[in-house]
This record gives sequence, structure tokens and C-alpha cells, in this order.
Amino acid sequence: MNQHISDSAQIGADTKIGFNCVILDNVVIGTNCLIGHSVVIHEGCEIGDNVRIDDNTIIGKKPLSSPRSIFKVDPNLKPAKIGDQCQIGTNVVIYVQCEIGSNCLIADLATIRENVIIGDLNIIGRNVSIENFVTIGERCKLETNCYITAYSEIEDYCFVAPAVATSNDNYMARDKERFNHFKGITMKKGSRIGVNSTIMPGKTINEDGMVAAGSLVTKDVTAEDIWQGVPAKRKAKVPETQLLKNNMDEK
Repeated sequence: MNQHISDSAQIGADTKIGFNCVILDNVVIGTNCLIGHSVVIHEGCEIGDNVRIDDNTIIGKKPLSSPRSIFKVDPNLKPAKIGDQCQIGTNVVIYVQCEIGSNCLIADLATIRENVIIGDLNIIGRNVSIENFVTIGERCKLETNCYITAYSEIEDYCFVAPAVATSNDNYMARDKERFNHFKGITMKKGSRIGVNSTIMPGKTINEDGMVAAGSLVTKDVTAEDIWQGVPAKRKAKVPETQLLKNNMDEK
């Protein structure tokens, strides 16, 4: 079998490892895991029990840094941690100092940058990009091709539809004043964003707020209200039957 497994790696009982894998020093892999072909797990990463990692995925990648980057890479980033019973698809890249809770599904081609914390029972869809310094709570759904910009906060039970774009820089990389306002989006508990919407820097979707499909959010979305349009404006209340408190049995 053509693979490299460091002598210092700890592999739990009943864990199966495919062809061409690279498992580096001090990696810890729990029991009953399934590691696909050509998976790379970088030094010191921790994988919980009953975790599935599919072909060609990389865990614990170190970030690159251009001389023009405004934020420099911390040389002391800690290894990635993956919780129990996670499922991680093909060609996923998870960077160093990323912590993922238990029972998460991370679909094919997703990218999760450094300094990201993701709670339990989340679904991260196909080709989702999550930039650095993002915090995600529990039981959220981020669907195909959505983009979560750096320095964003997403609380529990949030929903982000396909092709949603978020942003954190109103100055579009010019003018030093931008450093005083650099901020991603905030999604409060139970908030939702519809397909192909764009959320401008620093904006908050408040509790159970809803952004309709194709909207451009330039102001904070009020709690339990539906905002729609370009730019988005308040249109109606979220139907009582759709409020999170009336749908907890589905979660």
C-alpha cells in the first residue's frame, strides 16, 4: 500500500485507511473511522470517533500569505480538530486552527479557512467557502455555493441558501479607513437568507429575520420580519408557522 503514516500518529481501533494517504506526526484519529484514498492529515490534527473523510481531502492545511495581504499569517496556528461522527466529503480543504463539532456534514469541495469554529449538527453544503475568523453555532444549514466572508458570526438554527454572497469591506480594498470598519455579517438565532442574496459588510440579520431571494441587504434586518428587494426593505412579518419557536420539533 502506497502511503505514509507517521510512527507518532495514533490510529484508533477499527479505523480503515485508503491508498495513498499521508498522515503526519502526532495526528490522532479515533476509533471506527473511514479515511478515503489520497487523504492528507497534517501534523497534530485530531479526528474524533466514527468520522468519515472521503477521497482527496486535506485536513490542517496551512494558509498562504501574499506580500500584499493586509493580515499576516500567525506562525503559531494550532492543528485542526474534527469532532465525533462527522462526515467530510471529497476534495474538502480544512485549514489549521479550525474546530468542527460533532455530527457535522461537510460536503464535497467545501473550504473552511483558519480560525473558524463550527458547532455541532451543522450542514455545510457543496462548494461552500467559509473564510477565516468565522464562528458558526449549532444546527445551521449553509447550502451549495454560498460564501461566508471573514469576521462573520452565525448563531444557532440559521439557514443560508445557495449562491448567497456576504462581504466585509465597504471600501473595496482602498483607503486605510477601511481597517476601522472591517466586519463581516452577523446572523442571529433562527435567521434565514434566501437564494442569490447579497449581504453588505457589518449588517445583522436579527432573530428569525428573513431575507427574500435575490435581495441586497444594506441595512440591519429586523427580528421576525421579511426583507425583500434591491435594496432590501421590510415587506411583512414572518408567518407565525415559520418562526423557530414553532418548528423546534423539526430541528
